[in-house]
Amino acid sequence: MRPNHPISPDSPITPNNISAPSTPYYLVEESRLRSNMRKLKDVEERSGVKIIMAFKANALWKTFPIISEYFTASTASSLNEMKLSLDFLGSDVHAYCPVYTDETFPKFLEGCTHITFNSIAQFNKYYPEIKKYNAEHIEDGKRVSPGLRVNPQCSVIETDIYNPCIPGSRFGVNADDLKELPEGCEGLHFHALCESSSYDLEKVLEATKSQFGKFLPQVKWLNMGGGHLITRNDYDTDHFVKITTELTKEFPNLQLIIEPGSAFTWQTGDLITTVLDVVENSGIKTAIIDASFACHMPDCLEMPYKPTIAEALDDDAPDNNSYTYRLGGNSCLSGDYVGDWKFSTPLKAGDKLTLLDMNHYTTVKTNMFNGIQHPSIWLKNIKGDYVLLREFSYDDYRDRMD
Repeated sequence: MRPNHPISPDSPITPNNISAPSTPYYLVEESRLRSNMRKLKDVEERSGVKIIMAFKANALWKTFPIISEYFTASTASSLNEMKLSLDFLGSDVHAYCPVYTDETFPKFLEGCTHITFNSIAQFNKYYPEIKKYNAEHIEDGKRVSPGLRVNPQCSVIETDIYNPCIPGSRFGVNADDLKELPEGCEGLHFHALCESSSYDLEKVLEATKSQFGKFLPQVKWLNMGGGHLITRNDYDTDHFVKITTELTKEFPNLQLIIEPGSAFTWQTGDLITTVLDVVENSGIKTAIIDASFACHMPDCLEMPYKPTIAEALDDDAPDNNSYTYRLGGNSCLSGDYVGDWKFSTPLKAGDKLTLLDMNHYTTVKTNMFNGIQHPSIWLKNIKGDYVLLREFSYDDYRDRMD
């Protein structure tokens, strides 16, 4: 049963009668979001792989009414993510946490359909509770399927901070430590990708079959984690369908599952900012904007990466016909800057800049360091109207510490 949403595409939402919001603001475009949903749904139908949404990449629940037209299952790594799905997306929640506690586990048990454990010790500790829960709910059909995360030790990710398979990783059980499946284990889970291709998945699948293949006929499902960037233009969806259908033929007992994060909201939203000042030091010009990399785009500093700016030139534009600037954030952190970009004309106070692809893994990671005003969040609907999803105030900053 789908929950009642406070906002749905058919609700009589009154769009704001404005040409554009005041900066800084995030803008999610419904047309782009629906395009991603259609592509994911097509891959799901052709491959038979169950696709569920990972909230760690995006938790803008006021856009869930759009997403729920296509997908209603999710993966949760916290009680808050589980509750968000139950309230606004759907009741098919697959939980994975690096560790569960005696306080949190009963709540996961009540709210989830699948629970994956990170270690054999955690599985053995809590499986008796799952077994008891399933026995008590035979008549009403409510059931939890337990699984174990394994580590195929196949690294296809270059950035260590996002690589679950680096030596010494705390995620999953290595093959050498898994002589047999623990009693009651119904599924295996691996996560080894990050904005990766189907060819990366193929390598990880080969490693998984090599190390854990003897267990695959014994379980009901295989969760292949996240990081499948299916909605990127150059992603080979036909290859994904080929390797997953071949895997299903090899192991017809398996329900294959993936839980992409970025793919759901890839290139569906931007951050629009205004240049407030331009400063120069040691020949380096920095345009200071009314947003912060540290507060509003932390992935740019973590990864690190330089986002594309719609108004900027290509990086290979000739220097003699361009003007180069860093962008500086408006916090007091010395490292709150990213650059450099080239522009066709000098930047000046009042210029608008559009930082592209700032929906996935951006809005979920923002913070209020320095008390910097948080950008508002808007939806541009199919008709091109602006709909305010969230506006932040001093109360939001104050109440975080209340």
